[in-house]
Amino acid sequence: MGVKRLITVIVGGFFGDEGKGKVAAYIGIKENYTLAIRTGAINAGHTVFYNGREYKFRALPCASLKKDVEVLIAPGALIRLDVFFKEIEMIGRHSGIYVDKNTGIITEEHVRREEADENLTKRIGSTKQGVGAAMADRVLRRLKLASEYEELKEFIVDGLEIIEKHMSSGKILIEGTQGTFLSLYHGTYPYVTSRDVTASGILSEAGIGPKYVDEIVLVFKAFVTRVGAGPLEGELPPKEAKRMGIVEYGTVTGRPRRVAPFNFNYARRAIKLNSPTVLAITKIDALYKEAYGVKRWEDLPKEAREFIENIEDELKVPVKYIGTGPEMDHMVVREL
Repeated sequence: MGVKRLITVIVGGFFGDEGKGKVAAYIGIKENYTLAIRTGAINAGHTVFYNGREYKFRALPCASLKKDVEVLIAPGALIRLDVFFKEIEMIGRHSGIYVDKNTGIITEEHVRREEADENLTKRIGSTKQGVGAAMADRVLRRLKLASEYEELKEFIVDGLEIIEKHMSSGKILIEGTQGTFLSLYHGTYPYVTSRDVTASGILSEAGIGPKYVDEIVLVFKAFVTRVGAGPLEGELPPKEAKRMGIVEYGTVTGRPRRVAPFNFNYARRAIKLNSPTVLAITKIDALYKEAYGVKRWEDLPKEAREFIENIEDELKVPVKYIGTGPEMDHMVVREL
């Protein structure tokens, strides 16, 4: 492949819901990437507030909001046709949108199978989007792929050819889903998702070798949340989370998220698993209200700067991006 490249991977550091969509949109749009790749599946929702409008993505990468960014759904990803076409309509374009021929397709049958699986729905807390059933079919080599669907004909490509083009003359952003501790292999099994969502798994799904990667952005929220069952160290009672103003709801399910303070044990392990070059910390404004909408480091309240500096001291990885509000450009970007 070409030698001129800038490839960046965005990965979640906790249990998902870290604000990866905001970070992916900001980096992809503001830093002039030319190709955005999304891995994962439709059970992960990424929300972006851009130009006064809210966008919720489950199939397309968030940087697809910029019209001249080409978009690729990874061969390791899973999409549902109705979700894909709804998002095409949402962003208002067909051009420059590609689906790898090996992308897996979720059907209504997969949704029904998941809804009927009491282990998934009651014990694990599945989003019931058919993802687990589709992944099982893929492992059993009976899942239908994108190349088999006439409806997708205009979008189908060999993703490697698109990637190779941008490796030689552009910048590539790979957007992972969920978070490190929902990884099928490295998370809080069995309360996990149906794939590896660490940086290595994201690269494998996209079809890019680790040697080509320049930057890994590990995204943490200023506090920890998770949806569904499974352990959560330091979990706060719902009343305490409400008092602190850090109650949230899942993008796909609408379920309230369980909440805990920022956890250095989780963060250190996530760093070992993902080898980040930089960190992004989102929702700093939820803890420090005066940080809302701030775009310069020196304008953050002293307590917020100390919070970030303590994270750097403890984790030994620089914090480059700091989210200060819901809008995409509510972001402090530090020169490192």
